[in-house]
Amino acid sequence: METLFSGIQPSGIPTLGNYIGALKQFGEVQEDYDCFFCIVDQHAITIPQDRLKLRKQTRQLAAIYLASGIDPEKSTLFIQSEVPAHVQASWMLTTISSIGELERMTQFKDKAVKQTEGIPAGLLTYPPLMAADIVIYNTNIVPVGDDQKQHIELTRNLVDRFNSRYNDVLVKPEIRMPKVGGRVMSLQDPTKKMSKSDDNQKNYISLLDEPNVGAKKIKSAVTDSDGIIKFDRDNKPGISNLLSIYSSLTDKTIDELQTQYKDSNYGEFKSDLAEIVKDFLVQFQEKYEYYFNSDELDTILDNGREKAQKASFKTLKKMEKAMGLGRKR
Repeated sequence: METLFSGIQPSGIPTLGNYIGALKQFGEVQEDYDCFFCIVDQHAITIPQDRLKLRKQTRQLAAIYLASGIDPEKSTLFIQSEVPAHVQASWMLTTISSIGELERMTQFKDKAVKQTEGIPAGLLTYPPLMAADIVIYNTNIVPVGDDQKQHIELTRNLVDRFNSRYNDVLVKPEIRMPKVGGRVMSLQDPTKKMSKSDDNQKNYISLLDEPNVGAKKIKSAVTDSDGIIKFDRDNKPGISNLLSIYSSLTDKTIDELQTQYKDSNYGEFKSDLAEIVKDFLVQFQEKYEYYFNSDELDTILDNGREKAQKASFKTLKKMEKAMGLGRKR
């Protein structure tokens, strides 16, 4: 069975877009892959974090993973900082990375511009840590969106470089892009991706939004003036985005929805979708609250840590041996 790895930062509560584009799919792919789902808290500290808030958000994200359908009997769910091999392997990959290729990373350039008190070195060396996250589990598949594609390409380059210099030790991962319709856009500006870091809270629906608030955001979402419920991402991005959300939460196809609402107006359509979103949030948050407040969550994370440590240790030792680190026994 092939191995799949995915990591999410505990830097805020995931949005409905994160659920549709990634979390929902994770519950499906765990039937076909040996899955490692990681809460990448060490990535989060590349910018300053409040320690108490970070710990809370880490636990929240673990509960959100489980509420989204991750089965700890089928998948490994764990916290990055609890598995030392991530940082150990990261240093080895950093030594074969060039400053130029790290500085060319789009996310580094975007985040560096926002720093007013000097650029943290962690922003520059973030990609080798991400690469280490992936390679220490002999990962075959990495499900990412367009914003992370550049990092995976760098990971593949580092694997080639390591294997060329030191032996064929590392598995070269493949990119698995989300399914069609997996990209959810901003509710007020449907030309931009829905983001949990957006300054305008009307642009996104958080998975922990009060259900009535989530419904209200759908009703106030931007559409267009012609009133025709038709999927056309280029010319009608607003209604197309809402159709994608509707389809993802009900498993009705876009074509079925266009037929169902061919004689309806935007108000009727958005009212129905608002109720669907509200019901989804109610049910999701019930599962989330159960895990967040349960000792079972700690047991799941403890077990995940042990499984991740065992799996990553084997690759780490191969990397160290290939580079000549430590004593040979």
